[in-house]
Amino acid sequence: MCGISGFYNFDASLDHQVNALRHMLTRIKHRGPDESGIYVSKNMGLGSVRLSIVDLTTGTMPLSNSDDTLWIVFNGEIFNHIELRAELLAKNHTFKTHSDTEVIIHLYEEYGPEFLNKLNGQFAIAIWDKHKQELFLARDRVGIRPLFYTTVNNTFVFSSEIKSFLEFPEFEPKMSAKALSEYFTFWTTLGSNTAFENIFELPPGSYMTINANSKTIKPYWELPLTKPNNYQYNTIEEASEAFETIFTDAVNLRLRADVQVAAYLSGGLDSSITTSYIKKITPNKLRTFSIGFTEKDFDESSYQNIARDYFQTQHSSITCSPSDISKNFKDVVWHSEAPLLRTAPTPMGILAKSVHDHNIKVVITGEGADELFGGYNIFKETKIKHFWAKDPQSKYRPLLLKKLYPYIPQISKANNAVLKLFFGYKLNATESPIYSHLLRWNNTSRLTNFLSKDYKDTVCNYNPISEIEKQLESKLKGYDYLTKAQWIELNFFMSKYLLSSQGDRMAMANSIEGRYPFLDHRVIEFCMTLNPDLKLNGLNEKYLLKKIMKGRLPDSILNRSKQAYRAPIQSAFFTEDMPPYLDTMLSEEKVNEFGIFNTTYVNQLKKKMALNKQVSEIDNMAITAILSTQILYDLFINKAIPELQENDLVVLNKTIID
Repeated sequence: MCGISGFYNFDASLDHQVNALRHMLTRIKHRGPDESGIYVSKNMGLGSVRLSIVDLTTGTMPLSNSDDTLWIVFNGEIFNHIELRAELLAKNHTFKTHSDTEVIIHLYEEYGPEFLNKLNGQFAIAIWDKHKQELFLARDRVGIRPLFYTTVNNTFVFSSEIKSFLEFPEFEPKMSAKALSEYFTFWTTLGSNTAFENIFELPPGSYMTINANSKTIKPYWELPLTKPNNYQYNTIEEASEAFETIFTDAVNLRLRADVQVAAYLSGGLDSSITTSYIKKITPNKLRTFSIGFTEKDFDESSYQNIARDYFQTQHSSITCSPSDISKNFKDVVWHSEAPLLRTAPTPMGILAKSVHDHNIKVVITGEGADELFGGYNIFKETKIKHFWAKDPQSKYRPLLLKKLYPYIPQISKANNAVLKLFFGYKLNATESPIYSHLLRWNNTSRLTNFLSKDYKDTVCNYNPISEIEKQLESKLKGYDYLTKAQWIELNFFMSKYLLSSQGDRMAMANSIEGRYPFLDHRVIEFCMTLNPDLKLNGLNEKYLLKKIMKGRLPDSILNRSKQAYRAPIQSAFFTEDMPPYLDTMLSEEKVNEFGIFNTTYVNQLKKKMALNKQVSEIDNMAITAILSTQILYDLFINKAIPELQENDLVVLNKTIID
């Protein structure tokens, strides 16, 4: 695992190019603390910081093909590199290393961009073709690894993280009002947008080519969809057999490494399944890690202990308090590089630090199972609302919604009238491609009311919900309710929020690589051909997984009620020991100075939170969104970060001047 940076068409001396690359790489050295290297030619630069996991001795980047006409830097893992190397050896390719990076460069040489379809992995790739004078960038199918780009004057600049751009000459970031309106609606942005103007991310499943004449982006993979009557698997028996084969191989491939591989064990179904498969493949003592909370409403420690005892793993557990969240929140925003509406990424960063402190570099986790097997409450909510919409006056159908949110008193204790008022928004719009998310997005969009007049005026009449509804009208027409909802979760929320803020960013901030067997593209493609009843049977989520794992997991874990992963907010940000920095970011002075939010509304919210007067989920999201955006502005726009000194800069283990 690594971090990559580079530029194309940078009209500067070689010394200036080297200096710029070193500074850019230093900002992301947490992604690769083991080695660093650069390739520089006229107006062109590639750089890498490396976390050594495969081929520890000879895999230093940048790497080239046999005649040095192609050069590569790479962030990620290609899990089937052994099989691909054998294929290339049969075609008379020769290798200098045992790394997966070198396999990629030879695949590109042999097949061109089509080679991407052969990869099973998680990656961001940059290849410089000297003959074509062309830069090639690519990203894995579901966006597990990040890749951002921008243009400064006439120079194209790219990196694994936006913070690298702060070190590029004459780069001046600006917060995007349009992006904020999207974050405060969807928790993320639409398309390739980021929180900053003129900074974009390469879409998952896409590649880009840049040369003197053009810049093009093309998809090579997209989430497959299956219409009713075309489901490939309709029975438990046939689906179980296929899943067993595919998932076993997905886990097996992700155990490949030249360092120890550990696992997260949260006490939930997903991490217990991955741990079960790991133990079946390699019965050796497995290192596992978990995090609990001092506040009981968020804590799952009892289930973690059950899983630990059942699997007999060498387990390490830590506990997170509200003060731990407030102390680490600034760093979390720095690494997330985006506004946050939840504090949930913070404990994941604390957990990753624990893994790092135990000298582990790789962890296997269960991300993706909820999205693929109907695990989220929003899927159940959609199913109930479709049922309710057939009889809108029913007194009993809306009562089913109370079962979904026992941890939200305003819902679990609500009467029929309140449930209708809250959940009845556009109840009959069942043909909308975004029906599943209409209520959530409408509620979350209330956060845009906190924006200042200037920011509101900038976006004017822009309605992001209407925008996405138009875009998806034809794409999702004719699919079942669950497939539509899954498409939205997998394409919007998973890559741009879950895998970034809670996955890659929190792990790599601590030099830890996460691996996700459920996100093997073969597992995804299999799941999208399942009959929806095999995923969500009645209101029983992950139905197929539970059937498969019967007798292979403790019943208390297999049959436990779904508990959403959450972390404290109010108790973290409204305490006597709240860090002075966070307090300053919410001060009237700073809110006025940055000009993003309406000071009066922010002060009213702060007062309500401090007095603990009927604080709602929207209030908690609002204060987190405001605070994280203020921090983001301070760090990236104000550049309230220490300037890099000479002794801070990464040591270049490999320097190629061409």
